[in-house]
Amino acid sequence: MLTTEYDGCGRCCVGVRRLSRRSDDTSSPERQAQQIIAAVEEAGGHVIAWADDWEVSGATDPMTRKGFGPWLRGEMGPYDGIAAASVDRVGRNVRDTLNTQELLTGQGRLIITADHPGVWDFTDPNQENEWLMKAWGSQMELRMIQKRNRDETLRARAAGQPRQMPPYGYMYVRLVPTGKVDHVAVDLVAHAVISEVAQRILADETGKITVHSEAARLTRAGVPSPSDRRAQLYGRPMKGTPWNPKTVRAILTSDAALGYLMHQGRPVTGEDGKPVRLADPLWDAATHRALAEKLARKRDGARTPKGTHLLSGVSWCGNCGARLYIAGRSAGQPASYGCTGRVRGIPASQDCQPAPMMAVPMLDQAVAEWFVKEYGAGEVMAKVYDPGTGYASEIKELEASRARLREDRAAGLYDEPDDAQWFRTRYAELGKEITELRSQPERAPGMRMVPTGKTIAQAWADAEDDAVRREMLNEYDVRVVLHPVGAKRRYSVTGVRLMDVAA
Repeated sequence: MLTTEYDGCGRCCVGVRRLSRRSDDTSSPERQAQQIIAAVEEAGGHVIAWADDWEVSGATDPMTRKGFGPWLRGEMGPYDGIAAASVDRVGRNVRDTLNTQELLTGQGRLIITADHPGVWDFTDPNQENEWLMKAWGSQMELRMIQKRNRDETLRARAAGQPRQMPPYGYMYVRLVPTGKVDHVAVDLVAHAVISEVAQRILADETGKITVHSEAARLTRAGVPSPSDRRAQLYGRPMKGTPWNPKTVRAILTSDAALGYLMHQGRPVTGEDGKPVRLADPLWDAATHRALAEKLARKRDGARTPKGTHLLSGVSWCGNCGARLYIAGRSAGQPASYGCTGRVRGIPASQDCQPAPMMAVPMLDQAVAEWFVKEYGAGEVMAKVYDPGTGYASEIKELEASRARLREDRAAGLYDEPDDAQWFRTRYAELGKEITELRSQPERAPGMRMVPTGKTIAQAWADAEDDAVRREMLNEYDVRVVLHPVGAKRRYSVTGVRLMDVAA
């Protein structure tokens, strides 16, 4: 929207706009802007800036709002007052609305709203009472909206219907645009992305493929993050948000990946005593349990490199044994691998002089040539995680459902005769399913190797970047030791078969 510069006329106003939902046509951004401009011009002023808060609830304190808050906190420069389409655009909470009015009035600033003629004069008791009544009406309306939302959430949960936004890997299917959700389906694009992440983490035996390294890999590859994928599905512009390791972990370990209806992070239990399933799972229960177990393991303190340098985390100092870091990034000069242990004050590195250093391209090329020469003729074997039959996981899931029923019975939820009969029936059915599963032969989960028909040299050449090639080095436990200039050996490389080279 067009604005004019601050000129100190005493009527330089900031337009305040807010929407709980961007799709709310009854108070759209354009409608609010027109009302604000008309009200400000009628009061003899002009708009110098816009404080916009989209997708922000009226229950949010104006001081903490992203658009309006900085103006109230005095962080945005001079202005003479604010203008809004109505009092409820300032806030829907009586306390917050009165506090905002008191703050602005105390600073000598104007308040203009399109639902009140002219500038508000709070020295007039009638206008003060009118402001209070409008704020109170806004709060009452907010409470009614919140109650309707809670009631609808309870109804949808009892009916086994989705209420919140779909988790990553799923999408809502509507038979007509903007209509009610008909059913939940697997988002094939997101499913392919997160399934690859799950397989890479499960197949990793080096400890170098983690949620942190996968988040960095997906960001580098330009894969839309969950919020951007949701925007993509709904035709909204993507913001280029990077992947977050916590988000990756949450997606992989949440029971939502099994297609369950969720509430407060837990599956909703249906009348049969089992979790309510809305859609097909992204993977089976055995794989889900394996992911939860692997991602729950405590770290050993070592950090997984998230950059693209080939030898990050696999190169070491020949003097003091410290890990090499990227150093010497001077203008016009290539970066170098070097030992910074003495500079960082590591006691074991205090005598590391001269510290070894070599240009990144030079050492990368030397290690790449060695690796392809030693391993290039071999065939790439893909590691695939086999979840097994998964009967044990299903038994644990059914036992958990049975335990929940027992806890509810102990709490007195099934004391009535009809409820007691339902409890006995469901409890017996769960016990029967558990007995049948225990009678089935169990195949333990594990890794299996699958030939790809591609040589290691071809895989090295086809790799997307050096981060992928570094994963190959880790697979063969390649370690590089760099010595200073003048040493008998400038560098040495070893692998799983203890082959080394000196130059």
